[in-house]
Amino acid sequence: MSAIVDQASKLRDLVASSQSPSAVNAASKPPRARVIAVTSGKGGVGKSNVSVNLAVQFASRGREVVLLDADLGLANADVLCNVDLPCNLAHVIARRKTLMEVMVRGPGGFGLIGGASGLARMADLTDYDRQRLVDALASLEDQTDLILIDTGAGISPNVLSFTRAADHVLVVTTPEPTAITDAYAVIKVIARERGGKTISLLVNQARTEAEAKVVYDRIAAVARQFLQVQVLDAGHIPADAQVPAAVRKRVPFLLAAPECPASRSIGAIASRLEGGIGPVESSGFFSRLARWIKR
Repeated sequence: MSAIVDQASKLRDLVASSQSPSAVNAASKPPRARVIAVTSGKGGVGKSNVSVNLAVQFASRGREVVLLDADLGLANADVLCNVDLPCNLAHVIARRKTLMEVMVRGPGGFGLIGGASGLARMADLTDYDRQRLVDALASLEDQTDLILIDTGAGISPNVLSFTRAADHVLVVTTPEPTAITDAYAVIKVIARERGGKTISLLVNQARTEAEAKVVYDRIAAVARQFLQVQVLDAGHIPADAQVPAAVRKRVPFLLAAPECPASRSIGAIASRLEGGIGPVESSGFFSRLARWIKR
């Protein structure tokens, strides 16, 4: 028996000595957080509500989650969570606060970082201020498992800066014709800018599962035919009276009514996103973001 143990010990030593320093460093380096950008073609489709409840769902699964409210002109994740944001990213840039000082704990245990209307045009920041912002945010990638970016609606340069750099883009729409048209428009722009990265579609406020499937099939088919892009099916959230009731209470519906149909759908959507997100790029989200906003 001792001879077998000695052989095993020597084998382990041999394997360890054969590893290059770079291989050892790569193995010991912590993985970067995955980044999902949640966006939409138009406002009023429930994008921020989806972002908040996904953050709650992922946190409930033991993930370290940060939600960055990057709808910088109309940020409202703090309202949906009923939390006060005395400080935001503007204070980080001004060197009056650190990133950890502006982050607050949202309901359900996720970290929430608020934007500011003064940052609505990130491309207008000075190089120095932009670098300060990116350096501060980049520290999150080594400390968290998942970063959710609640972008603005539409195809403004600010929105595209975030969607270009994310690992996965989740487009939210409703069954309304204008929302469907705008969702396809934003998918078209994102597909052109992202070069084949993962995009998925979530149909919110669907009256039936069949209605949600019709919406997804229509958008996915057109994207496949005219854009040569595969749009993944993230699922749907049914029209549920518990959702507006929770908004009025300023509580995520996943916490206010955990057994309601909308809450059950959020769990299924989170599972699909976990399975459909592509590999994390080695350069990191915020370093990619820095390259895009300098253009």
